Amino acid sequence: MTFRLFSVSVLLAAAATAQVLDIGSRRELFVDRYLIDRMTGTQLRLGQPVDTGAVLHFDKPWEGSFCGYVTVIKDGGRYRMYYRGIPEAGQDGNNGEVTCYAESADGIRWTKPDLGIYEIRGTRQNNVILANDAPFSHNFSPLLDTRPGVPAEERFKALAGVSQTGLVAFVSGDGVHWRKLRSEAVIPKLDAFAFDSQNQAFWSETEQQYVCYFRTWKKVDGVNYRWISRTTSRDFLTWTKPVEMNFGDAPAEHIYTNQTSPYYRAPHLGIGLCARFLPGRQVLTAEQARAVGVDPGYFKDCSDAVLISTRGGDRYDRTFLEAFIRPGLGLENWVSRSNYPALNVIPTSEREMSLYVQSNYGQPTAYLRRYKLRPDGFASINAGYQGGEWVTKPLRFAGKHLTLNYSTSAPGSVRVEIQDEGGQPLPGYSLADAQELIGDELDRVVAWKNGSDVGALAGRTVKLRFVMKDADHYAIRFAE
Repeated sequence: MTFRLFSVSVLLAAAATAQVLDIGSRRELFVDRYLIDRMTGTQLRLGQPVDTGAVLHFDKPWEGSFCGYVTVIKDGGRYRMYYRGIPEAGQDGNNGEVTCYAESADGIRWTKPDLGIYEIRGTRQNNVILANDAPFSHNFSPLLDTRPGVPAEERFKALAGVSQTGLVAFVSGDGVHWRKLRSEAVIPKLDAFAFDSQNQAFWSETEQQYVCYFRTWKKVDGVNYRWISRTTSRDFLTWTKPVEMNFGDAPAEHIYTNQTSPYYRAPHLGIGLCARFLPGRQVLTAEQARAVGVDPGYFKDCSDAVLISTRGGDRYDRTFLEAFIRPGLGLENWVSRSNYPALNVIPTSEREMSLYVQSNYGQPTAYLRRYKLRPDGFASINAGYQGGEWVTKPLRFAGKHLTLNYSTSAPGSVRVEIQDEGGQPLPGYSLADAQELIGDELDRVVAWKNGSDVGALAGRTVKLRFVMKDADHYAIRFAE
C-alpha cells in the first residue's frame, strides 16, 4: 500500500511538472490559449487589419481576371511576389497559365520587371518566370529556404503540380530563374489529395524539418469538406506519409487555401490566413453579376478570410471562428473565390506588418490589395474601461527582462505581478510594486520599484498576472 501511494504521488508530481510551460525567450502571441490559465473581465479579441487599398492590378494581357495563388516573400531588402496569370477561365493546369513575378523595395509600391525569359503573346517584354510547362504554373508556390547550410543555387524552392501529377520540386538561386530539382514528383499523386491550390512548404526551425501543408478532402457527417493535410521532409526530396490536420472541436468548414507560414517575429508559431469558401452561398443576382462584369461561372459562391495557428504537428487551433477579413462593401467583393489571402505576412516597417488579399476575382478589374497591422497584432487580450485581469499557466523563462507589446487609452493601463506557482506574489514583484504601463509600444520593458531585472527568477516556475484597464495586450517575451 505504501508503495502504491508513493507511486501515485510521483505520477501526480510528474503530471504537474509536465503542465509547466517552458517558453524560454520566445515571443508568445495570443492567437490561441496556450499561455492563458484564467481571465476575469478580459477577453480575447481578433485583430482588425486596416485596408490600405490596391497595390497591384492584374492588367497585363497574360495576367487577367483569374490571376491568383499569390505568394509574397521578403528577401533581405527586396520583396518578391509570385502569382498565376490566366486571362480566361479554363481547366486547371492548361498551357494558357503562366507564373508571373513582381518586386518591391518596400512591400507597398510594386513593379513588374521585363524579364525577357519567355515569349508570351508575341513579346519577351513581360514579367513571366515560368511558362509552357503545364500544369506547374497553375499553383507555383515558392519559398525562401532558411535551412542552415542550404546551397546558394537552391536558396529558393517551390512546389507545383495537380492531382494527376503530384507535386514537383523547383529550385532557384535568384528567385527568378528556376529549374526542376528532379523530373519526378517529390510528393506523389494520391487519390485523396487535391493539390489544386497552393501547396506551401517551409523549413520549420522548431521541428528541424521541412513541412508542407496542402488541400485534401475530408468527409464529415456525410459532407465532403475542403481540408488540410501535412507532410514533412528532411531534404525536400523524400516526404513522409501525409496526415490530416486536426481542428479540435471547431465546426467543419471549407478551407480552400490555408496559407500557413512561420510568423517572422515568433517562428515557432505557424500562422494561417485561410480562404474560407462557402460553396452555393450566393449573394449576387444574375443581373447584379452582369453589372459588375464577373464571369457567369463565378458569382454563386462567396468567401472570406479566417485566422488559424499551429505549434507544429497535426494540430491547428481555431480560437477565432469569426472572419479575420470580411468581404466588405461592394457587390464585386461577394463573388466566388475573391478575398483569398496571399501566402506570408511580412514586415513593411518596424511598426507595421502587411498582408495581401485578392479582390474582384473573375472580373476584368482583378487586383491585389494590401492590409496592415501592428506587429503581433493578429489578436489581443482586451480589457474595457471597467478593467480586468488575466493569469498565465505556470511557466519557466530565460532572460533578464519581461517585454510587452501593448496599447492603452489615455486613462488605461497595464500592471504586472509575478507569482510563485501557487499564485502568491513574489517579494518585490507584487502588484503594489509594479510600475504602471501607459502608452502604445511594441517591446516595453516591465519594471517594478526595484527595477526591471527578473534574471534571478529565470528557470523557476512562476505565473504572471496582468491587471489591465482599457488596454490591449498583444504579446510577451523575456529577453536579455
